[in-house]
Amino acid sequence: MKIGSLPSYLKHCIFFLFIASVVNGQQNKNQFPDGTVISKWFSDSSKLKLNDLGKPYKITDYGVLLDSTVVQTIKIQAVIDLASKNGGGVVIIPNGVFLSGALFFKPKTHLYLEKDAVLKGSDLIENYPIMPSRMEGQNINYFPALVNAYGVDNFSISGKGTINGNGLNYWKAFWKRREENPKCTNLEVSRPRLVFIWNSNNVQLQDVKLINAGFWTSHYYQCDYIKLLDLYIYSPDKPVKAPSTDAIDLDVCNNVLIKGCYMSVNDDAIALKGGKGPYAETTAGNGVNSNVIIEDCEFGYCSSALTHGSEAIHNRNIIMRNCKVDGALRLLWLKMRPDTPQLYEYILVENIKGHVNKGLEVYQWKQFFDLDGRMDPPLSTGEHITMRHLDLTCERFFAVDAYHHIKLKNFTFEDSKISSKDANIKKRLVDGIHFNNVTINNHLVR
Repeated sequence: MKIGSLPSYLKHCIFFLFIASVVNGQQNKNQFPDGTVISKWFSDSSKLKLNDLGKPYKITDYGVLLDSTVVQTIKIQAVIDLASKNGGGVVIIPNGVFLSGALFFKPKTHLYLEKDAVLKGSDLIENYPIMPSRMEGQNINYFPALVNAYGVDNFSISGKGTINGNGLNYWKAFWKRREENPKCTNLEVSRPRLVFIWNSNNVQLQDVKLINAGFWTSHYYQCDYIKLLDLYIYSPDKPVKAPSTDAIDLDVCNNVLIKGCYMSVNDDAIALKGGKGPYAETTAGNGVNSNVIIEDCEFGYCSSALTHGSEAIHNRNIIMRNCKVDGALRLLWLKMRPDTPQLYEYILVENIKGHVNKGLEVYQWKQFFDLDGRMDPPLSTGEHITMRHLDLTCERFFAVDAYHHIKLKNFTFEDSKISSKDANIKKRLVDGIHFNNVTINNHLVR
């Protein structure tokens, strides 16, 4: 029957239902998963311009040599300090390769790398002096990164150049230690991160290449309003695996836009952290990650495209959308620590295409498990998780198994076409699980 032949009252009903569906779709697009409005800040992905970053300080104009064999930390740091002393400006790395240890950017300073510029990290750990830092959900003394910004609001890294961690010798040392002691921790082998930004708001990284990190590639701790735009982040998984080279670690951060980035690393691509331990929710320095949008990104090889944990206590309003995956071991991974109270809630993954080993994995992460004398193990909860508009080929789409002290509820899967060698879905493990127009191997999930 054609709509034109229907009675007028039915025509009006259909019209209003159509309008309601459009409005509802628009509301969903403009809202975080918990219903709060997404601010206009997230829709602005405009790029910073070199001329707007202040007075230029090209390092070779201030005594830094165009010599890739000499560690020039002191000279490059002097340029940063001079720019800060003079009221701020942009430190420019010109075309060429410049070797350095840990650098510390100061208030009102920025970093810019010309197209063929390479800021290359020293592979001698003594060029990274131990100091107060943050690693794996703990505030500890540790090695700084190659590029550091502590308390530098409005800090930016831009340009078409490369920051190269030169991590090969660090990777070899790690794997040698792991052969000696398979239970060694990640912190036992001394190695630096590539970028570490702490307690800095309104941060923007754009266009640069971040490669070959010795440890985590970029780590943001206690920062609000971060934009990461069109970054290329890479560390190899062969012939020598680059261990623990997470592309982006968000650690107690709020209001984050990750857009147009390519990530391929030998660990998690994007990991949300925030603390660990049986009393993590009351430990100073720990906290929530909230209001994070990841869109228009591409993921190559990685342990997981989007990981919650393992050192996290509360993640809320996380959106991943309009992305491609090719070789990620997991699309969405909830690492649940049986020694840490955790709440992962209001997570939306939508419009994803490609191939992953596992679509959704919920896993009890017991590495370095320690209840620290607590007699009642804390509860880890994952709730209000939505995955929709997926077009995926998987080995196992629903990799969720039963564990003690883990509670899962309100999972929704919608409008997706999945090919999975293991098509089993253990619905009983989730309190309130819904499938709407989802096919796995061309069979509708009911």
